[in-house]
Amino acid sequence: MVGVSDAPGPAPAADGAPAAHPLLSLALVSMMQEVHAHSGAVYLLRPDEPVLEMAVHAGMPRAFAAPWERVGLSAPLPVADAVRERRLVWVGGEEQMARCYPRIAVVLPYPFALAALPVATERKVSGAVFVTWPGAHPPELSDWERDRLWAACDRLALRLERAAREDRPLGHETDVLAEPVSAVADTLGSVEATRMVSRLPYGLVSLDLHGRIGFVNTAAAELLGRPAGELLGMPLWASVPWLNDPMYEDRYRGALLSQQAMSFVALRPPGEWLSFRMYPSTTGLSVRISRARAVAEMAREPAREDAPPPRLVTISQVLSLAGALTEAVGVQDVVQLVWDEVAPAVGSQALVILGSQGGRLHVLGHRGYPDPHTVERFDGLPLTERTPGTQVLAGGVPAFFDSREELERLYPGRPETADGFAAWAWLPLIASGRPVGTCVLAYAEPHVFPADERAVLTSLGGLIAQALERARLYDAKHRLAHGLQQALLPHSLAPPPGIEAAARYLPATHGMDIGGDFYDLVPTLPLTAAVIGDVQGHNVTAAGLMGQIRTGVRAYTTVGQAPHEVMSSTNRLLIDLGTELFASCLYLRLDPARGQAVMARAGHPPPLLRRPDGQVRVLDLAGGPLLGIAPDAVYPTTEVPLAPGSVLVLYTDGLVETPGTDIEDALVDLGALLCEAGGQPLEGLADEVIRHSAAATGRVDDVAVLLLRACDVP
Repeated sequence: MVGVSDAPGPAPAADGAPAAHPLLSLALVSMMQEVHAHSGAVYLLRPDEPVLEMAVHAGMPRAFAAPWERVGLSAPLPVADAVRERRLVWVGGEEQMARCYPRIAVVLPYPFALAALPVATERKVSGAVFVTWPGAHPPELSDWERDRLWAACDRLALRLERAAREDRPLGHETDVLAEPVSAVADTLGSVEATRMVSRLPYGLVSLDLHGRIGFVNTAAAELLGRPAGELLGMPLWASVPWLNDPMYEDRYRGALLSQQAMSFVALRPPGEWLSFRMYPSTTGLSVRISRARAVAEMAREPAREDAPPPRLVTISQVLSLAGALTEAVGVQDVVQLVWDEVAPAVGSQALVILGSQGGRLHVLGHRGYPDPHTVERFDGLPLTERTPGTQVLAGGVPAFFDSREELERLYPGRPETADGFAAWAWLPLIASGRPVGTCVLAYAEPHVFPADERAVLTSLGGLIAQALERARLYDAKHRLAHGLQQALLPHSLAPPPGIEAAARYLPATHGMDIGGDFYDLVPTLPLTAAVIGDVQGHNVTAAGLMGQIRTGVRAYTTVGQAPHEVMSSTNRLLIDLGTELFASCLYLRLDPARGQAVMARAGHPPPLLRRPDGQVRVLDLAGGPLLGIAPDAVYPTTEVPLAPGSVLVLYTDGLVETPGTDIEDALVDLGALLCEAGGQPLEGLADEVIRHSAAATGRVDDVAVLLLRACDVP
C-alpha cells in the first residue's frame, strides 16, 4: 500500500514529545487513489462509548461533513451501519441517498456515490471509513473496487491494532488538503499562462477545495468590484459582500461533490446581473464570470401577478414540524398538523394519509379534496393490487409524479389519476424499520420534484411516520382501555319502585390511562343498595381491581349483610388480594317505604342531599379509613331521612377536585346548581351536573356521578 509502510517514527515535536504518525492520513489518501475516489474520511471508535469520531478527512473541506463529526453506532448513517453490521454499505447516487439516508440527502442534495466499510479484524472493531465518487460513477460498485476497499481497510485495521499495542498516539490528524494557498507562479510557463488569461475579456477565478481564491484575472476583479490583492487567499463569498449568500456557496459544494459543472446568476448592486460557471476537479474549481444580459432583460420585466411564490422548506420549518408532531396525540392530530405545517411549506393543495390493516389500505385522514368520494376510492384496496399507494407502502420507496401523464403511463386506468390534481408525491412512512402508512401530497399544477426537494420530503416522511405510529398506538390503547372501563360498569340501572336513578361517567381528558371509578345499583327487594367508589391509580390494574370490588359488594349485598358489614368484608377482600392499591367507597341501603337511607363511608367524599323544598346540604357522615389499609377497620353507619322528592348526589372526587379550584368552592357551586335545577327530570339533572362541574373541561381525573331520587311508593 503506497505510503503506509512501517517507516521510522517522525521527528520529535518541539516540546520533546514524539509527534503522532500520520497513519490515518496516508492510509486514506492511498485508498482513495486505488479506487479513484475524490474524498473520504476515517473514523475511530471511542473506547469508552459507542461513538465513531472523525479522525481525518481528505478530498473535500471538512466542513462538508461537520454534522457527522461524531456518529453514534445506533445512528441511521452509512458508517454506523457498516460497523454495526460488519458490511460494506453502498449508496449509488442521490436518489438512493434520499431513500436510504435522508438526513444526509437533506444536507448534501448533490449527485455523488458513497461507500462505507468497517475497519476491523476478527478480534476488534477499530472504526470505519467512507469514500465518495462524483455523480458520474456507475450506479453499482465494481468487484475490483470492492476488493481494493476491503483489502485497504483490512490493512488499516492491522496497523491500528499494532499502533495500539505499541501505545502509539492516534487521533485527529491535520486534513491532507489543508495546505495554504500559494498566489505566486514559480515557473516561466505559469507566468505566461497568467499573462494570457489576464487578456481575456471575461473573468477567470481559481478556487482551491476550500473555496479560497488562488488566482483572479483583471476582468474578474473588475466584474467583482474588488482589487485582486484583496481577493487572493479569501473565500469568494466572504470577500465579495453581495455573494455572501448560502445559495451561492451551495453551488460550490454541489460542484465539488458531484464533480459536475455548476452555474448560477447573482445580482451585483445596483442592477447588474453576473453569470458564474464553476468547473470542478479534484484539486479545486475554475470559475468563469460574465455579464448575464438575458437575465438582466428578464429582471427588467414586470413581475407576473400569477407567478407562484417560491417554495422552500427551511430548517426552522422542519424543526417546527418536529416539535409540533411530538405534541400530536391521536391520528387526526397528526393529519391536521401535516396539513397545517407541511402542505403550505411544499406547495401542496391536498393530502391523504393511508395505513394498512388486514391486507388492505385504509384512509386514516385527508384534507383539501373537494369531493370526499375521491378519497374513499383508496379505502379498502387490497395490498396485492398494483397502485402507487400499495407499491410505496410495500417497497418503502417514495414515488414522485411530475404530471398526470406520467402517472397515467405507469398506472393506466387507476382512480388516482381522476382526483382532479396534476402532480403527486407518495411518501412511505417508515417507523422502527417497518412501514406504518403512506402520505400522499397532491398538487393542483404539474410540479417538478428536484433531488433536494425529494430528499426533504422523504425526511419529513420519517418525522410523520414516527408521530403516526405513536398516534395509532395511542388510539388503540385509548379504545381498549375505555372499552374495558365501560365493560366493567353497569350498562343500565334498574331501581325498585320508589327510587329513580341516573348515572354518568366521564374518562379523563389528559393522558390515555384507564381509571378506577365505579358505581352500581343492587336491587334486593324491598331494599336497594347503591355504591360508588374510586380505586387509586389510572391503569389496567386499577380497572381490574375496580371490577373485583364491584363484584364483591354485589355478593355481600345479596347475602344480606348490613352496610357496615359490606364495607368490612370488602376491605378484607381488598387486603386478601394482596394489592398495593387503596380504594374509597360510599355504600348505602335505601328503604323507600320508610323514607330513609343507611350509609357507610370509607374515605370517600361526602354526598349531597337536596330536600324537596330545594335546600341542599353536604351530609356529614361518620366514616372509616380507605379500603385496603387496616384489616380490622370499623365503618360506622349513619341514618339519613329521605322524603319523597329528595335527591342524593353521589360522586367521585374528579367532579369537584380540579387543579387551581378550591374543593369547598366547587361544593358550593354544585350545591347552588342542585338548588336551582334539582327539580327537573333526573336524566337532565345528571347532564347539568356534569356540564357545569368544575371538571367539565380539561379533566385530569375520571368522573363518576350517581343520582338517586326518592319517590312515592305505589
